[in-house]
Amino acid sequence: MSYLFSPMNEENARIIVNWRYHESLNLYNHNLYQIEEIIQDFLNYENAYYSIFNNRNELVAYCCFGADAKVKGGNYDIQALDIGFGMRPNFTRRGITFRIINAVFDFAQSNFPITLFRVTVAEFNHQALRICHKTGFVQVQKFQREQDGIYFLVLLLKREKINNIM
Repeated sequence: MSYLFSPMNEENARIIVNWRYHESLNLYNHNLYQIEEIIQDFLNYENAYYSIFNNRNELVAYCCFGADAKVKGGNYDIQALDIGFGMRPNFTRRGITFRIINAVFDFAQSNFPITLFRVTVAEFNHQALRICHKTGFVQVQKFQREQDGIYFLVLLLKREKINNIM
């Protein structure tokens, strides 16, 4: 299955901010009191947000590249392309996440000249971490976010590794 990437627009941003994840992943639910602010972040060109559609034109995921993919409190001194990712809740655990993530990396390789990719994942998100490790990411840091005490892991992947998994 192929995936289409489209720059984020307001309609898709409004759909995404209303996605609701089950209790174990509710950290990823957007704050409904900050919807307009979050939508503006999605639409900010500098944050490089993209909507991801399957071949049936269904919005299945989104991603971003750059500063908005970082979590406050992490050490991001190493130059790398930060990648953020979110998937439509009813599409998780269907076995397509790995394919969509591969499509995100393929898109990143085609559009950004950086050779090192970075993701920051909540430590409790075992499914995302399993996929990152399967993809070839290596943990380089663990930190605790000050505002809520949640632990996050920072992982890196060299561009050459991506070519070996595709």
